[in-house]
Amino acid sequence: MISTSSATRSDKRSMAEINKFDNLKLKKTETQEKNPLPSKEMIKQDKQAGES
Repeated sequence: MISTSSATRSDKRSMAEINKFDNLKLKKTETQEKNPLPSKEMIKQDKQAGES
């Protein structure tokens, strides 16, 4: 069983590490959607193709 006092010390250490983290060291990245939603035109074409 974990005592609450040891968990509290661990939490304080974790928070100290989080507070020291420097966001400026992160690299900027471009995100790309892997499964983009179809455009209105594509939906319209699919509907027309299904009706014929």
